[in-house]
Amino acid sequence: MNSKKYEAYPTVPMTERKWPTRAIKEAPIWCSVDLRDGNQALEVPMTLDQKVEFFEFLCELGFKEIEIGFPAASETDYNFCRHLIDNDLIPDGVAIQVLTQSRPHIIEKTMEAVKGCKRAVIHLYNSTSTLQRDVVFGFEPEDCIDLAEVGARLIKEHISKDESGTEFILEYSPESFSSTEPEFAVRICDAVLSIWQPTEENKVIINLPETVEYQTANVFADQVEYFCTHTKWRDKIIVSLHTHNDRGTAVATSEFGLMAGADRVEGTLFGNGERTGNVDIVTLAINMLMLGVDPKLDFSNMNRVIDVYEECTGMKVEARHPWAGKLVFTAFSGSHQDAINKGRKKMEERHSTVWAVPYLPIDPADVGREYEPIIRINSQSGRGGISYVMEKYFGVHLPKSFQRDFLPVVKAATEEGGSENELLPQQIFDLFDDKYINVLEPYGLKNFSESQDSEQISTVEALITDNGEEVAIRGTGNGLLDAFVTAFKTYTGIDFEISDYSEHAMKSGSDSAAITYIEIVNLENGETYIGAGVSSSVTKSSVRAVVCAYNRMIKVIR
Repeated sequence: MNSKKYEAYPTVPMTERKWPTRAIKEAPIWCSVDLRDGNQALEVPMTLDQKVEFFEFLCELGFKEIEIGFPAASETDYNFCRHLIDNDLIPDGVAIQVLTQSRPHIIEKTMEAVKGCKRAVIHLYNSTSTLQRDVVFGFEPEDCIDLAEVGARLIKEHISKDESGTEFILEYSPESFSSTEPEFAVRICDAVLSIWQPTEENKVIINLPETVEYQTANVFADQVEYFCTHTKWRDKIIVSLHTHNDRGTAVATSEFGLMAGADRVEGTLFGNGERTGNVDIVTLAINMLMLGVDPKLDFSNMNRVIDVYEECTGMKVEARHPWAGKLVFTAFSGSHQDAINKGRKKMEERHSTVWAVPYLPIDPADVGREYEPIIRINSQSGRGGISYVMEKYFGVHLPKSFQRDFLPVVKAATEEGGSENELLPQQIFDLFDDKYINVLEPYGLKNFSESQDSEQISTVEALITDNGEEVAIRGTGNGLLDAFVTAFKTYTGIDFEISDYSEHAMKSGSDSAAITYIEIVNLENGETYIGAGVSSSVTKSSVRAVVCAYNRMIKVIR
């Protein structure tokens, strides 16, 4: 690849910068540009009904400023603007924003479009970058400033003549701010501000667009800090950001820009916009939530946000999209699964109100996701993930010996369908059931009874099956299990004993079933074997577990 074709954009001449040591402490003013920047980037633009639905949903999410279009650029945008106003669809406290170039007829049509609106942001822009001035407009710097000033005066004149009672908010963007000389960006913005004369009570928005990403995020932050410290009007303006994602760093660029002094962010849901998109407000907002900052937008039902977005735009949210993709709270790696499981248990033990779970930066429930999808079992899964599924879905707390033994069983099952094959929870339980519980050959258990003598020695009489043939066995011992083992090994002729035992209820309530885990050791060769039994009775589940463990031993030694 020919890197010689390209030159890096110059950095900002700053000797002392403050933004790197700052942190984001509060949410910015948010402005959605989904219905303008986002809509114009769609292969098939939204219909009027889709725009109305999207607008109402943006209001529901908490946006107070929404750019709805470029009314002078198309009848569609103009009609949408009038539809919202004439049908009283704009909630109190919400301002619609409209974009206009610095041209008389365009400004006139724009002001006509918002007539009668309660609150309207009039967004004036013109291109200021060295490249645009050179190859597109053939402008000298003074020509560029003159154009901006003409537009600013015209808008001011229109507002002075308005009798509809609209509350106007003024906004100016030096388009391609990030590829404009920093000192010239300050100069042209200050020229516009000198005409509009903002006050601390009636501030003007100065929007600093990174229309195209040409440099790293830290350089943009320097540009924003330079502007904030050099403009004459800092206390009387709202500094806004509008970043694009050509280099894939729009979120970081906006975060750095906020650290550098900005107050406001324009962006879109999931980053829809020209080329590689605008800054993704969903990601930016949840990033703030993760840092303990209330984003002032409600993404607590992420699935609904995705549904409305995809239905209205025709776009898709990718499976790995930050915070929203269907796989972002899913762990395939065994070590990740184990860490997640342990982290959640530790939080429960400590009754912690501060989220601290490895590999899960936020609680999935905060964006309306369930815990169930977190652990998915495939060929990369480990004991921790399998144990989590068994416990979460079925109330089965696998002992470590069972975890070790069951892992290769699950891996083999996942690999049968290829490397991408996944097992559902019920499939995992069915594997466990077949491997450790329903092991009914060559021996089966029909029934048994226990009696005790005066010294509490138990006698067990049981009816078992041996390859389908019923056989009565009898044995004594210190308790039911010991007596049953004596009877069983006397009949089969193989000396074994129980080396480990545990049991628990599989779920709470009167209908709970008991599961017993048994480990036996073959005293002839020292090998151990495991089995499990399930019943509403602990004694029955225990005896069944012994038979299953023995059957598994017989299958190996024969």
